[in-house]
Amino acid sequence: MPETILSRCEANGLRMTGQRRVIAQVLEDSADHPDVEDLHARASSVDPRISLATVYRTVKLFEEAGILEKVEFGDGRARYEDAERAHHDHLIDLNTGEVIEFVDPEIEALQEKIAAKLGYKLRGHRLELFGVPIKKR
Repeated sequence: MPETILSRCEANGLRMTGQRRVIAQVLEDSADHPDVEDLHARASSVDPRISLATVYRTVKLFEEAGILEKVEFGDGRARYEDAERAHHDHLIDLNTGEVIEFVDPEIEALQEKIAAKLGYKLRGHRLELFGVPIKKR
């Protein structure tokens, strides 16, 4: 089982206050890609004393420690996900903003093939697709 966000924070020597622990748990429980305002709303429902500024500082600290990864889907909002999650790509519905995570072995193989053709060994990548639903007739 992968380590939790909290355990990785502690392993990185981050000082974990009660509010940081709440924010770490909210992140751990998130199945989506929350922005800071989303995180603040969720965390302040657990501890109303958590300020938006505290969430901003904590997210920045976690990102700098390599625990969180910032993702941007073209809507002007920086969102976050666990940096240790299994690799996946994103399809963003331009009508609703819904973010669909997927893994496609053919895309993965094609990216490796392209990198090799250009003389590189792939060490990582990000793929975000933007689309609208195809209307059924």
